[in-house]
Amino acid sequence: MRKNEDEVEQLKNEIREIRGKQQEKLEKIAKLTKADAADKLMQMTERDIRNDLLGLINKLQNEAKDNAEEKAALIITSAMERMASEVTAERTITSLKLSDDEMKGRIIGKEGRNIQALQRATGVDIMVDDTPGYVVLSSFDPIRREVARQTMEMLMKDGRIHPGRIEEVVEKAQKQVEKEVIRAGEDAAREVGVIGIPKEILQLLGELKFRTSYGQNVLKHSTEMAHIAAIIAEEVGADVKIAKYAALVHDLGKALTHKVEGKHHHISGEVLRKYGAPEAVALAAEQHHDDVEATSVEALIVRTVDAISAARPGARNISAENFGERMRELENVANGFPGIDKSYAISAGREVRVFVKPQQIDDLSAIKLARDIANKIESTMQYPGTVKVNVIRETRAIEFAK
Repeated sequence: MRKNEDEVEQLKNEIREIRGKQQEKLEKIAKLTKADAADKLMQMTERDIRNDLLGLINKLQNEAKDNAEEKAALIITSAMERMASEVTAERTITSLKLSDDEMKGRIIGKEGRNIQALQRATGVDIMVDDTPGYVVLSSFDPIRREVARQTMEMLMKDGRIHPGRIEEVVEKAQKQVEKEVIRAGEDAAREVGVIGIPKEILQLLGELKFRTSYGQNVLKHSTEMAHIAAIIAEEVGADVKIAKYAALVHDLGKALTHKVEGKHHHISGEVLRKYGAPEAVALAAEQHHDDVEATSVEALIVRTVDAISAARPGARNISAENFGERMRELENVANGFPGIDKSYAISAGREVRVFVKPQQIDDLSAIKLARDIANKIESTMQYPGTVKVNVIRETRAIEFAK
């Protein structure tokens, strides 16, 4: 048995020697080593199939371009159809109906001490003389306004209105509103299925329940966006969790715009980073308007669904007169600069296209003009989001061959 194994091993060695000698002979004949031969073969193959590969790539790129617009429209349409939410626009309540005119006197109190105590405790301006049978509450802070509204309702139900009682009721209303805010944030996160949101972010999210943008409730707008973002992200192969999370918290800065300077989407990004949200979420929220370049698919999805949610019929109750006036104001601001040929406000007032006279404005001046127009719009107009200023300079050289 051992002898047979030795014979087999000897045969193997002989075969290896024969193969080695054959390879040496082939290399001498071809004047190439095995590695050089492999390289030459690869180069020849690559040269032969390169043109075929380039043709295939070009064909695939053209097909992708042709199908991209149709596929994008299909994804957006299917997402909108699946997300059929209420189209009623809401307003934050800023006025309260009084049971009788006697109540107005009791709210004011002797020498105005009750109304002064109310204003001091809530930080809200209270106007009782403007509209008969109503009390008007005025404040830039929606949470303070809600505290004042609940305070007034409790005081009117109770009937006892004096400075000591006012302080007690305001404290009670503040605790109640704080609970409502946290509950609203938690409910919104639960509804869209995003877990692990820090408590500070949930609180700011809940505060959006008391904020409106053109009559559209900002928290409802955000939850609606999160649902649509999840559908689109699933279709295009993006990160569903990041897209949902970013869409839900994209307008977080609106809860702080009256306290912190800056545009609301920039504030959103800063706040999300501060309280420990993932960087991808902070970036996508920060980039949901055109003044910041989108660096991820999720940011583009948030930008898209923001437009879908805000632009659908009934979402925002801006009147036709106000809308027309705002568009005219934007155009007038641009027309006020020298060298302007025509200007058009488009995209519901989110963009101004300015055509300049090429004889008067050169390329460098056009860049400066865009910045000057943007600065003037910022300083003279009030508007939500951002307005894109697009300065267009065109030179045409025309000759005739006769």
